[in-house]
This record gives sequence, C-alpha cells and structure tokens, in this order.
Amino acid sequence: MKSVSVFGVLFFCLCSLPCLAQNQHILPLDIKTDLLGINGSTYVSREETLIDVAVRYQLGYNMIRSANPDIDAWLPDDGSEVLLPFSVILPNVPRQGIVINTAEMRLYFYHKDNQKNQTVTVYPISVGRRDWATPLTETRVTMKIEYPPWYPPESIREEHAARGDALPKVVPAGPDNPLGNYLLALDIPSYFIHGTNKRFGIGMQVTHGCIRMYPDHIEELYNLVPVNTPVTIVNQPYKLGWNNEKLYLEVHQPLELDGVVLEDNHSGIVSQLVSIQQGQPDVLIDWNRVDDAIERVKGIPVLVGIEPHSLSDFEFYRHYLRSGSPD
Repeated sequence: MKSVSVFGVLFFCLCSLPCLAQNQHILPLDIKTDLLGINGSTYVSREETLIDVAVRYQLGYNMIRSANPDIDAWLPDDGSEVLLPFSVILPNVPRQGIVINTAEMRLYFYHKDNQKNQTVTVYPISVGRRDWATPLTETRVTMKIEYPPWYPPESIREEHAARGDALPKVVPAGPDNPLGNYLLALDIPSYFIHGTNKRFGIGMQVTHGCIRMYPDHIEELYNLVPVNTPVTIVNQPYKLGWNNEKLYLEVHQPLELDGVVLEDNHSGIVSQLVSIQQGQPDVLIDWNRVDDAIERVKGIPVLVGIEPHSLSDFEFYRHYLRSGSPD
C-alpha cells in the first residue's frame, strides 16, 4: 500500500518516559499508512534482566531481545539504554477484527474507539512451541468466559505426568490456573486466546498452540471484543509498508517450528521489493539497508526505500539513504 498520509513517523525517536511507552499499544488507524507507533527507550540496572524490562513495559521478550542484540539479556551492564520497540508495520492482511502474526508474536485488534475513530490496539503474545504449533487459519470468537476452569487435554496430562507433575482433570479458576481470568474461545477445538498466571513467558514459543496474553491485556481485549469477531492467524516473518512515500521493512526471526532459514527470508523480501520496483519504477531502494535489516533481524521497521518526486529529490534521497543509519 502506498501512503500519502502525514500520520506516522519518519524517524524513530527514543523516549525514556514510561507513561508514553505504555500507551503505545493503542494507536489511531490511518488506512493510508502501514507504519504506526513510536519507539521508546529506558535504562536497565544490573539487578534486572531484559525479561524484567519486557514485563515492566508489557512488551514481548522476543521484541526486547531482538531490538537490543548488544545487551546481555541476563546480565546487562548497569545503566544500559534499552530500545523499546513500539513501532510496527501492520500485517499484510485485511484490517478487520483480530489479526495474529505468529512470527512477530503480536495480536492486532482493529476496532472503533469511544469517539468512533478507527483504531488498532497492538498486544504482545506467546504462541505455540515447536511441537504444538499455533494453527494458521481464519476463524472467529465463539465465546467469552470470565474466570474459566481449565480442562487439560489427555495429551497434556500425559506430558505433565511424564515429568512427574500430575494434572487433575479440571483446574478451577484461581492463581494456579494457567488460563488466567479471561478467555476468548475460537471456532477451533481446544484453541483459545487467554491470559496467564505467569507474566514472564509473553513473547516466547511456550504454549500448546493457544494465544497467551498479559493479564491486563486480555482483560482489556475481553471487554472490547464481541462474539463472532473474525480472527485471522498468519505467519509473516517480514513485513513491508509505506508511510509518506517512504518504504519500510520489518524482519523477525522465523519460528523454530517453521523450518525456515534466514536465506528464505532474504529471497522472499527481495522478490517483493523487485515486484514493487516493477510496479513503481521510480522507487529508490537501498539494497545495502535491505541486506543489513535481514542480517540483523531486529524486528523494528527500517527505512529502505523512497519514492522521489523529481530528479533533485532523487539525488537528495539517494545520498540520504546511503549516509543514514538503518534504524
């Protein structure tokens, strides 16, 4: 989608105010742009880990880890500045209902706010581990359950029993219930969007196929989502998007269960970019930035191309692209 909107950001500012960062998951939606949100930053002490930072700002661990590859996840240097990756390119699917991109471990909910403005709310999630893949499908919300009991399937009970951790046939609502306090049932047997009693697993492949959310995020989503809301689950490890005639690329690590290696990401990205250039021959793409984004896999939008309006613009932007930082 080509954007002519003034909404969005051309450069990603770093902000250390937690209140600003924590509000980044609710974003006004402009159908003319694919890029939303502003990155932030904070500082980490030696007593913290990147998981602590992720929980504090309600981001996924995968996002924090990818965006800060030079910081030790478990023993960061005292006072290290941590990038908070709130800026996103919207997934390449219809913008309606709930959209889940398993590769980036984010859930997007498209809806109208109290003033009837189009809005998208973005949440970090956990997805199915390599042997319990979250299904890629189109489905819908069939039921909403507050304080749900958990009826673990026999396969899960057998798995726990093999570890010496016997599960009852029913786990009642409460602090020991891994479903948390709110659940959205899907039109797929035994697959749910639900909360958790363990905050530190968001942004990881740790579930048996369900979508897991922070407790206050699932409560918010539960109160917003009506029954029969459509749900689209996709796997898009890379996304391309326009904002103000500028083209951005966001690259994520492929899920382990996919068996996809980074070279496959490279060929798919190059194919899409070549297709864009064939449709819009005046688009200037910096292939060095593309290669760098693919190699670094930081999971944040990177400026990789511009559509100039004149020859002078072309020369200016060519110099700008080649001299600027990929981030």
